[in-house]
Amino acid sequence: MICALGSAVCFGTASVFQAVGTRATAPGTGSGVDAALLLRALRQWRYLVGLGLDGLGFLLQIVALRTIPIYAVGAALAASLAVTAVVAARLLRVRLSGVEWGAVAVVCAGLAMLGLASGDEGERAGSTTLRYVMLGIAFAVLLLGAVAGRLPGRGRALALGLGAGCGFGVVEVTVRLIDDMAPGALLTNPAMYALLVGGGAAFLLLTSALQRGSVTTATAGLVIGETIGPALVGVVWLGDRTREGLEWLAVLGFAVAVVGALALARFGEPESGNGAGAVTG
Repeated sequence: MICALGSAVCFGTASVFQAVGTRATAPGTGSGVDAALLLRALRQWRYLVGLGLDGLGFLLQIVALRTIPIYAVGAALAASLAVTAVVAARLLRVRLSGVEWGAVAVVCAGLAMLGLASGDEGERAGSTTLRYVMLGIAFAVLLLGAVAGRLPGRGRALALGLGAGCGFGVVEVTVRLIDDMAPGALLTNPAMYALLVGGGAAFLLLTSALQRGSVTTATAGLVIGETIGPALVGVVWLGDRTREGLEWLAVLGFAVAVVGALALARFGEPESGNGAGAVTG
């Protein structure tokens, strides 16, 4: 759980730097799958700082996913939005209201409940069918991005954010489906390709969403996509369980953490003014 929370800190801080770096680049083509936009963003040092934090967060996420249930890791990742709110308040001088600080406390309370209720990760290895399903979903995320890029305004941001969340959700599940790190086993495991395609697609969609769409809406879709689906897969197909008699506390904690994170979604976007110019300039 410590690794999961450390991952949330990395991802939450990264989102501030990536949003600023992406907005400083030239506009993209409008497609939700725009590799050229990602390449331009990589020239911005703030985006690179965010990418480095994402890399560290991913390593911590792998450790967490190999130790505790997916639903606990997913809720912790949703809490990265609370981290984003705090970082935005410090670095961008965004002033949080009492209600917003209360939402941060709600997220922390939800995670505390999850920590008390979480059991060990499931012992099921996952079927070959599930591996191919994850690969299919990963390619579907790319298709969703191509279609979502043509949508107007809020619908575009929501679809791209949801697609990115599904891509990151594929990564969460496939980490559990890779049980042999030998080169030969990796090359023949569909989960490995699902991880690469899903993670790459998620970055492309999220970069497009951060530049042109509403980051508030995009991050809301991101949270939904990367928490609910993977949590269900972990419980139904991989055998994730809670401590005996504490199922209700796990469900309540998960719901509280996600709802609190959604309430803070707007802090993924640095506002103009209020000191933001010191970062975006």
